[in-house]
This record gives sequence, structure tokens and C-alpha cells, in this order.
Amino acid sequence: MTQRKIYPVPPQVAADAHIDAADYEQLYRKSLEDPEVFWGHQADQFVTWQRKWDKVSQWDFESPRIRWFEGGQLNACFNCLDRHLASRGDQPALIWESDDPSVSQTFTFRQLHEQVCRFANALKSYGIGKGDRVCIYLPMIPEAAIAMLACARIGAVHSVVFGGFSAEALHDRILDADCHLLITAD
Repeated sequence: MTQRKIYPVPPQVAADAHIDAADYEQLYRKSLEDPEVFWGHQADQFVTWQRKWDKVSQWDFESPRIRWFEGGQLNACFNCLDRHLASRGDQPALIWESDDPSVSQTFTFRQLHEQVCRFANALKSYGIGKGDRVCIYLPMIPEAAIAMLACARIGAVHSVVFGGFSAEALHDRILDADCHLLITAD
């Protein structure tokens, strides 16, 4: 490809955007000039931390060792759902469309939070907890996202295995990860 194509932003998309081109350029410059301050500010603004980090980043390309937000602790499920309940609880959080265009499902943040909490409690009732490995072998259905968020909520590590894998390939991944539970559909 020798020709560079530039696609203009449609006016309605630009009007609905959180920042304009000038704001983007300013943010981009800040990220290059002082990445430590820039990314620290972004992490403070857009992520809820259970424990704030000690250092934003550490780079050693010789080892190689790259660390981000070392010492920080957060819960991905909390950041995806809980922090939005007060201000956006009734807004769509997940929109699922099946292969059949007449079948779809929308979950608000509140509805998705409730489903994730119920599933997290079901996992706990099976003895799954922090650090346990869970294999998720589901088609592209809402329950796949619910299962992933439920694992994150309780600190279980999840491994998503593509639904097209054979039984033998699934077996190998379960054994390799030392999974304690398999979540699947019939």
C-alpha cells in the first residue's frame, strides 16, 4: 500500500466524543513528555484502587523487566461494574446479539452486577477462591462474560478456551493450568 488513506470523523461522532483533536494532541504530548505523571493521572482518574501503587512504572529492557503500578491492588470486576452502579446503574453495560438477529439481550450495570454476584457466590459454594484456576469453555453468550467477571470478583484466575477446540485440546489446557473447575454449556 503506497497510498495513505485518512477517514474523517463523522460530525455526530465528533460531537459526542469526550475529547476533540486538540485535547487528544495535548494528552498525547503529555504522555511522551512525562509518562510517569501522565499514566499516574490516568490511573487515578479512571481506575478505583484498593491499594494505590508505589511506583507507576519501572523499565529495564536488559533483563527484560517492565513493571506497571507495582504495589497497587485493584479488582477488575469492581472497576467494570460496582464503581458504575451509583451513577450509571440503569444504563446498558452489556449488549449481546445472537447469530439470529431477532434474538438479543441487554443488561444494565445493575442487572449484570446482580448476575455476576450470584455466579461468584455459586463459584464460592464449589470451593473456588482467590488464586484457584477456572476454565471457561462457553460459546459467545452473556454467561461467558458473567463467568469471567465472577472469577475476577473472587480472585480466581480464569482461562477462556475457544469453543471450537476438541475435547482433547480442552483436556490438555485443563491439565496444564491445573484448573479446579470447568464452566461449560451443553
